Amino acid sequence: MDLILLGPPGAGKGTQAKMLTEHFGIPQVATGDILRGAVQAGSALGLKAKGFMDAGLLVPDEVVIGIVRERLLQEDCRAGFILDGFPRTVAQADALQSNLAELGRRLDRVVSLTVDADALVERLTGRRTCRSCGRGFHLTFDPPMVAGRCDACGGELYQRDDDREETIRKRLTVYAQQTAPLIDYYRSAKLLVELDGMQAIPVVQEQVLSALQAG
Repeated sequence: MDLILLGPPGAGKGTQAKMLTEHFGIPQVATGDILRGAVQAGSALGLKAKGFMDAGLLVPDEVVIGIVRERLLQEDCRAGFILDGFPRTVAQADALQSNLAELGRRLDRVVSLTVDADALVERLTGRRTCRSCGRGFHLTFDPPMVAGRCDACGGELYQRDDDREETIRKRLTVYAQQTAPLIDYYRSAKLLVELDGMQAIPVVQEQVLSALQAG
């Protein structure tokens, strides 16, 4: 089962990927993890990527594509994979298709979790994290027993910078600009499954599995 998960920050891709990993026994392949792994391994492409990352620059497509190809050749991807965070552009999607064809493989499905932007902002801006132990809370869905304090250790709760509204809206805008063409790309290829990511997690899980098992 070779899959792609699409969805903006906070749509629940990580949660669904974990479920799919357990269900199908295939790894989640996240772009950030791939890049860090290649850098740590000291591969030629990893060292090239490190130069851009150290300079605070975006890693060029050809480097990312090469690193993804290296990752998909590893033994744990033999039975399938769940790509998360790649591709981000039509050019990357074209390259992925070519690489998979060379490997004698093809995508089975592209699952896109759609969300309402305002609802997603509410979901993310309500998150709070303990400075001491790192435990997460939500002001609406999972509030602490004492306001501003962690239930586990009593530490101070704070809002991470990437959970602030202006940051979230910027990330959503960038995602929409990058991903809108991919939605049409995979819809045209008859690979796209669009699901409402704002539903309860078990409902989304059931719908994802149903869509995949429908073939």
